[in-house]
Amino acid sequence: MSSDPHPGLQRPLIGLLEAGFDAFADELGRRVADTPYSDIRITHGCVFGNIEPDGSRLTDLAERARMTKQSVGEVATELERRGYLERVPDPSDGRAKIIRLTKRGREAQALGRGIIDEIEQEWAERFGAERVAALRDALEAITAEQLGWLPVA
Repeated sequence: MSSDPHPGLQRPLIGLLEAGFDAFADELGRRVADTPYSDIRITHGCVFGNIEPDGSRLTDLAERARMTKQSVGEVATELERRGYLERVPDPSDGRAKIIRLTKRGREAQALGRGIIDEIEQEWAERFGAERVAALRDALEAITAEQLGWLPVA
């Protein structure tokens, strides 16, 4: 573990959020690596964490992920090649495609959600349930107010 590069200074909130995300993502990655879905990476979360149960258009995924259509499209293409997604015609617009999870994709998403829940529970036990609940409440309020939405999964 590296030492604090700025001892005595209060770390900016954005740095704490980033470090907290990194710690959670690292643990998630370690656990997913020991499953049949070991080819899933944290970068795939832009799809798995934002896709609607019946599928989503690429533009909607990109908007929810706050990424470009091109970036999310590259991730979707990679996940499609690996058998996690499929693209089907949008019944409301024949020109558009719906990206939806395959059976393998739904299984991977469910497993990932379970691992995320386990990590959250472990953090609640380690750092205190009230503190983790307060962190969640604050982040949900900030997200809802600033972005007008909450992540799907």
